[in-house]
Amino acid sequence: MRVLVATDAWHPQVNGVVRTLTSLANSARRLGVTIEFLTPEGFPSFAIPTYPGLRLALPRWREIARRIEAVKPDAIHIATEGPIGHMVRAYCRRRGRPFTTSYTTRFPEYISARWPIPETWVYAALRRFHAAASVTMVSTQSLTTELRQRGFSNLGMWTRGVDTDLFRPDRAIDLGFTRPIFVTVGRLAVEKNLEAFLSLDLPGTKVVIGTGPQEAALQRRFADAKFLGLLENGVLAAHLAAADVFVFPSRTDTFGVVQLEALASGVPVAAFPVTGPKDLLGGHPVGVLHEDLRLACIEVLAISRQACRTFALTRSWENSARQFIGHIQNGRTDGFRKPQAAIAAAASPAMRT
Repeated sequence: MRVLVATDAWHPQVNGVVRTLTSLANSARRLGVTIEFLTPEGFPSFAIPTYPGLRLALPRWREIARRIEAVKPDAIHIATEGPIGHMVRAYCRRRGRPFTTSYTTRFPEYISARWPIPETWVYAALRRFHAAASVTMVSTQSLTTELRQRGFSNLGMWTRGVDTDLFRPDRAIDLGFTRPIFVTVGRLAVEKNLEAFLSLDLPGTKVVIGTGPQEAALQRRFADAKFLGLLENGVLAAHLAAADVFVFPSRTDTFGVVQLEALASGVPVAAFPVTGPKDLLGGHPVGVLHEDLRLACIEVLAISRQACRTFALTRSWENSARQFIGHIQNGRTDGFRKPQAAIAAAASPAMRT
């Protein structure tokens, strides 16, 4: 089977969506499914005000159609709700082709943090966007429940995985920093809530890995922290494994793949009890979730690094790919029936929420 995934997020961006799609393609290939990508590459683009470094493509209709038809996909999945996502959605609607989508980013919260636009307006637009899909894939149970309460339908679970060969404890290097080492990784932007971590009174050293629009301001304000910039692949894995605690201060991420990468490295997680951390860590002795983030950071030091590694070994990208493929196969069948009717009947109970 050949699947075309349309995405506005792609290299050189470094984020959870890009890492997820790249890992999905690698794992799906081993399961006999080929995934091709329709990305911003080759399209003109424009910068987003108040979001330095991020650009959105300006796709042309004829080129979108040409790229889709050149791939001859058996199924189409729309990973993002940007210009490419909207244009591929329009293509499918015009030609009566079924398609699936995924809800990966809390755009309503991200947008309201930058502009005075009510979250309800953005949720209404997203609800319309996803309503035409055979299946909308969601990464956690709590986000599924929240979206259903907001009127979204045809929701299916698509969890995330981790590369346990890349991220592992024996990659640790000596950073030369005073211990304990508290590290966070991600885009340095307002929605990541990094001030909540960097303003904590903690022993040892606070380390920040990543780049983004808030980088310079955060460096000036928190001169005691170590800002290491963008690290990737083996270098990132070595730095993660060298830490004592991974701190995940975001309140808006729908999952947070980097939490699994830290756990695979043998590093426990301290976070707020919100969507993402709560779904991943809840009930498992591999992290501490608390509204007092400092308390979580201190208490998590007592957690076994081996327990973190053992937990991560059960979260493979292959299992994630199997879920994705299952929804794609169901979506191809259901999409030819009445648009919003029979998806629940065809889906496996293990895959449907």
